[in-house]
Amino acid sequence: MAEQRQRALSTSGQALYEILALEKGATHDEIKKSYRKLALKYHPDKNPDNPEAAEKFKEINNAHATLTDVPKRNIYDKYGSLGLYVAEQFGEENVNTYFMLSSWWAKGLFAVCGLLTGCYLCCCLCCCFNCCCGKCKPKAPEGEQREFCVSPEDLEEQIKNDMERDGETPIVLQPTNVTEKTQLIGDSHRSYHTDS
Repeated sequence: MAEQRQRALSTSGQALYEILALEKGATHDEIKKSYRKLALKYHPDKNPDNPEAAEKFKEINNAHATLTDVPKRNIYDKYGSLGLYVAEQFGEENVNTYFMLSSWWAKGLFAVCGLLTGCYLCCCLCCCFNCCCGKCKPKAPEGEQREFCVSPEDLEEQIKNDMERDGETPIVLQPTNVTEKTQLIGDSHRSYHTDS
């Protein structure tokens, strides 16, 4: 039977401290000291014939890595290994939100709102009638102009007409050789000439 039984995720946050033989409120220096002592004791080079020592050494390294990383340690102290798993899945900044939304009162509030609104049907209908259909949409006050949408073609035509009225025409061709002069260099008059 090659399958290993996965450990259950705890919410107490005690196991990593127990691996390092420490109390939960241990300081950074105490964690470092205990890690060094246990790492020397269970190092695979000192115990070449003992596979259990190598496994214990991996657990010690994992506990040390988690407890010396301040954000991970805070999550572990508050939510245990389940909190670390949630941090891996959703990000460290979303752990508090996850546990708040998975609490009994948040689930209860969501269920009560669903029952009161008829499975959120009222919210959906209200949103549709106010925004989509427009029948219940609030009207603009008298005297204000309504905003309207202009198509890109009409806008381009309006820009061309405005530029022609001002006497300027847009440059539509790139210079083909270096000797050509444009408005940007040399000539003071506003024309653009090409060889073609």
